[in-house]
Formats: sequence, C-alpha cells, structure tokens
Amino acid sequence: MEELEFIIEACEESMTNAVKHLERELLNIRAGKANPTMLSSVKLDYYGSSTQLSQVANINTPDAQTLSVQPWEKDKLQDIEKAIQIANLGFNPMNNGESIIISIPPLTEERRIELVKIAKSEIEDAKISIRNSRKDANNEIKKIEISTDQKAISEKEIQTLTDSHISKIDEIFISKEKEILSI
Repeated sequence: MEELEFIIEACEESMTNAVKHLERELLNIRAGKANPTMLSSVKLDYYGSSTQLSQVANINTPDAQTLSVQPWEKDKLQDIEKAIQIANLGFNPMNNGESIIISIPPLTEERRIELVKIAKSEIEDAKISIRNSRKDANNEIKKIEISTDQKAISEKEIQTLTDSHISKIDEIFISKEKEILSI
C-alpha cells in the first residue's frame, strides 16, 4: 500500500511540475505589455562566465511599453546592449549612457495569432507530459501485486488527477489567449 501511495504522489508531483513549467514558458510569450521576464533568456559574458542579465542589472518597466535595464556597473552597458541584440528577441535597445531603454512595439494582429499558436503548442506539450505521467503511474501500478479492485481504484484516482491538471492547463490557455488577443 505504501508503494501505491508513493506512485500516486510521484505522479501528482510530476503533473504539478508540468503545469509550473508551462506557466514559466508562457511568461516568455509576450502579449504587447512590457514585462521584465521578456529578457529572462538574455545572457552575457560577465567576467568570463555566462550570466543572466537579471544577475548584473535591474530590469524595470517604467510604463506598459518600455523596459529599462540599469546595470550595476556602467562599463557593462555595451555588453548588455550587445547581449540583448544577440538574443534576437526583436527588440531595439537604446543606450543613453546611464541605462538601456527598450521600447516594446505594439503587436500586429498577425503576430498575435502567431503567438496564440505558440501558446497552443506549449499547452499541448504540457498535456502530453501529464498524459505520460498518467501512463507511467498506471504501468507502475500494474507491476505491484495488489487486488484488481485496488488497481482499479488507484487508476481512477490517477485519472482524476490527470483530469484536474488538464482542466487547469485549459484555464491557463484561455487566460493567456485572452491576454495575447486583447489590445
């Protein structure tokens, strides 16, 4: 019985991690509003090691259409500017000698539709991950020597977990789609 509880807990943890991963991935899909997480993929050479931008500068949003990057060391301005350009995020950073200002261009209707498709793809990946967790858990349950009734109850519990996580993902998608398509 303990082994059965362990399998179910591991399955639930795996499904929860899939949802958390999805939420992190969707943060990278910008919906036209400035957000410091837009620069989360930017890395630069900082004294010989590849370092995330957030580790060498403050990233703020003075307004909904602007990102401001304030480096802790002024001599790193050019390096930061170059790293943002190399990251190929579609931004045009402007160096004013004190900080780097990035204007976030408004999204076109075509780009919004494209972003919804990217979000759908992330949603499908998360659903596949959850279904794989269900399959793995069910396979583990089949290996355990317990009654057929107990196996059926456990599989039903795992299906309930799967359904609740899938519906949570659907809610996340509806929210993200609304965010992307609203102007």
